[in-house]
Amino acid sequence: MEAATHFGGHHEVSLGMGKGRRRSGSKMVKSSVSQRVVMVKAVMTNSKEEVAALEATVYHDNWFNRMAIRHLSQTFQATTGIRSGKEGYDSLVEAASGVWRNFKTAEQHELVDQALKQAFPDHILFWIRTLLPPSKTTREMFAIVATIFFYWLIGPSEVKESDEVDGRRERNVTRIKKCRFLEGSKCVGMCINLCKIPSQKFIKESFGMPITMVPNFEDMSCEMRFGQEPPAPEDDPAMQQPCYSFCELKRRHSNECSSI
Repeated sequence: MEAATHFGGHHEVSLGMGKGRRRSGSKMVKSSVSQRVVMVKAVMTNSKEEVAALEATVYHDNWFNRMAIRHLSQTFQATTGIRSGKEGYDSLVEAASGVWRNFKTAEQHELVDQALKQAFPDHILFWIRTLLPPSKTTREMFAIVATIFFYWLIGPSEVKESDEVDGRRERNVTRIKKCRFLEGSKCVGMCINLCKIPSQKFIKESFGMPITMVPNFEDMSCEMRFGQEPPAPEDDPAMQQPCYSFCELKRRHSNECSSI
């Protein structure tokens, strides 16, 4: 059951208060990640989406990752008024689910933008924006930084070469092998409205770096294409994607799930 109280001009919603399991982190600086197949039901399926969902990624977050997750989750909860009783990355996903259920689409975008601005100090964003204006080097640097330092948020990723940019090829793409947020939420609408759209806006405005995020809903991978302006919503294939049949939010599974 959800209990709603007033919080900072909007409703505070306390979600399931059961304690989540705390996973011990590795002592190594780099976290390890493994995949195992979780057999939910002994049935055969031909759906690529269902196969991807069943292959659950197991994370062993180190101290840095746990600290970063806690900071973003607590900032997000404080900004939105949605409280989670879970721990670790599960707390972030549960709070995001609460925002999806309790706020309209435009409000979701704005709340995520506010939370990101609270999570990342403005003076740091200013100096990054000033010292690293858009260029081939900067675009490739952003791809490397996202791969190394945001593993805790997006999951395992790699830098890859993009199509030609102004007649040249660049390694300005971060390819997320299986998005941690999409796998955790199992909802196309949450991916688009609580990650893709507000993240594209935040990165462009805060760092001066255009970016297009291109999720693949079949295998839950995603490409972050730094330096590329996103298409208009009506021209973005992601906006026409129906939600998963196994969406845990039990919403209507149509492209309205991801509409803006």
